[in-house]
Amino acid sequence: MIIKYNSVIVATLCRILAPFLQLYALYVIMHGHSSPGGGFQGGVIMGASFILLVISMGTEETSRRMSRKANDLLSSLGVFIYGGIGLACVLLGANYLDYSILPFPGASPVKARYLGMLGIEIGVGISVMAIMISIFGDLIRPDTAPEEDDGVHR
Repeated sequence: MIIKYNSVIVATLCRILAPFLQLYALYVIMHGHSSPGGGFQGGVIMGASFILLVISMGTEETSRRMSRKANDLLSSLGVFIYGGIGLACVLLGANYLDYSILPFPGASPVKARYLGMLGIEIGVGISVMAIMISIFGDLIRPDTAPEEDDGVHR
């Protein structure tokens, strides 16, 4: 099934807005440990920017830029980052996600907490973005073979 919006204005606006949305999503993720927002909100914004690109460029072009396999890898990577930081804390003798024990070179316990929370926010952001894209992809792909049509869906 090919999904693409056939309006030059909509396609151009989507292509112009997507990089700004992605930049804002990175800002929300990177400042989520010290201000409102964070990994979940930034991940949703990042996922929405990719969905916007699917609307403007179509599923074929977007799947060439980010394959389903890469998306699955990113969702697993985010969970691995989150779980890995928590497991590192446990292996170092602290509670799960007690970041103060993390061995960052020259970092005080306060700075270690800051960097540990940043790592968690990055992991959550990556996972949420990949899962949002995956859910959207599952919604637009039918389970059965598509019917014969002109390739344009409105």
